[in-house]
Amino acid sequence: MTADTRIEQANLSYERAVFGGDSDTLVNAELGLDAVEADVALARGRVEHARFLDSRVANALELELFERAAELYERIGDVRGEGEALFWVGAFHQVVRDDTETALPAFMRARNLATQADDRLTLSYVLRHLGFADHMAGRLDAAREHFEESTRLRRELGFLPGVAANLITLAELAAEQHQWDDAVALLKEAGELAKDTESHGVLRWVAAARERLQIP
Repeated sequence: MTADTRIEQANLSYERAVFGGDSDTLVNAELGLDAVEADVALARGRVEHARFLDSRVANALELELFERAAELYERIGDVRGEGEALFWVGAFHQVVRDDTETALPAFMRARNLATQADDRLTLSYVLRHLGFADHMAGRLDAAREHFEESTRLRRELGFLPGVAANLITLAELAAEQHQWDDAVALLKEAGELAKDTESHGVLRWVAAARERLQIP
């Protein structure tokens, strides 16, 4: 159901309650508006996150938006939405505040909800960021497993820019474990996917990884 439809139904519920004396529809109207607010809060939070990645200037509003979205999705029983919002709560703590310890409970809850809702895209994001957590803790094998599973899901979904992003990190993990041939092959595929999908931001990440790893 679209946001416009939910708002229209809320307006009709107002008229039925005020003029028709039927207030029973107000509860459903409120739930519909909660869904609209949750969607907007999640979208605004993602915009703020993208702005942070570009400027590296944090805005606490981002966390407030994601937490509000999670609260509203839980209220209306939207498991998929709640899982996605909780992932972004975790991403804020891990990426913006460099606080993986605080992020992990949100990631684990998001993983459970995304699995329950069969939301493979959100699950791929959660696994990617759990991989970052393992990597930072020195658990390279566990990190690789998380990134590989995230990559598998993204291939299934046809999310090729996301596949390319994961391959970059897998290449860096391979290099850390002195698997240079694997690192070269992974970066090559990442670059090809990024080029084919016109993912210019990912192409810059590939170039930066080549420079860091000294791979021509």
